[in-house]
Amino acid sequence: ELTKTLDPHVRVFHQRPLEDRYLYLFLDGIVLKGKEALGAKKRVILVAYGIRTDGHKELIDFLVHRSESEDAWAALLQDLYRRGLEGTSTRLIITDGGKGLHAALESLYPRVKRQRCWVHKLRNVANKLRRSIQAECLAQAKGIYRAMSRRQAIKRFHRWAARWRRAAPKAMACLEADLEELLSFLDCPREHHSKIRTTNAIERIFREVRRRTRPMSCFTNDASIDRILYGLFHYFNARWQRKQLF
Repeated sequence: ELTKTLDPHVRVFHQRPLEDRYLYLFLDGIVLKGKEALGAKKRVILVAYGIRTDGHKELIDFLVHRSESEDAWAALLQDLYRRGLEGTSTRLIITDGGKGLHAALESLYPRVKRQRCWVHKLRNVANKLRRSIQAECLAQAKGIYRAMSRRQAIKRFHRWAARWRRAAPKAMACLEADLEELLSFLDCPREHHSKIRTTNAIERIFREVRRRTRPMSCFTNDASIDRILYGLFHYFNARWQRKQLF
């Protein structure tokens, strides 16, 4: 009964107007469990996190849904757009490369450049490598995103591809297919690079969500998920106002 007193605050959070001041927008999802009539079912929490033009981080909003489909992401993105986040200040949208999310972005923010997460991409590359060559191949691939410029990164990619094309053609093709979006961050200020080439910022929030919700093995309903997530988002946003990221 006490937690239900949060419901008006949750509604205000989901409905508040948004200023179009997000320089970088990160989008990702996390799975929790919620009860239904036929037992526990997964709930995907779709999350929008931003770095504002004033250098502060902000957890913008979230949506409890049953999947990470195009329709699910479109529902969240359309709501953000309607409330003011039109993307006029946004230089990059950072994602894990999910097809449903990218299809939704194509219709809502087609002019904003995208950055594929290097962590997710290198996991995909690793899955296509023999264990005996995995460490060496991945270590060399990491040198691509450590380049000082796009030109240098492309040269490093060509050297890496020439070295591994025969031994690991599928891994090489996996990285090559998304190279353009993997290097988008290099067009932004160098001091921002380490923060925007992956979705690590939002993944750290997910780790905290899992830690806080682990004792609640299954939520009673979607409203209870809304309350706990609102509480965590409110806590982080209040704390982040005291320090600029950039």
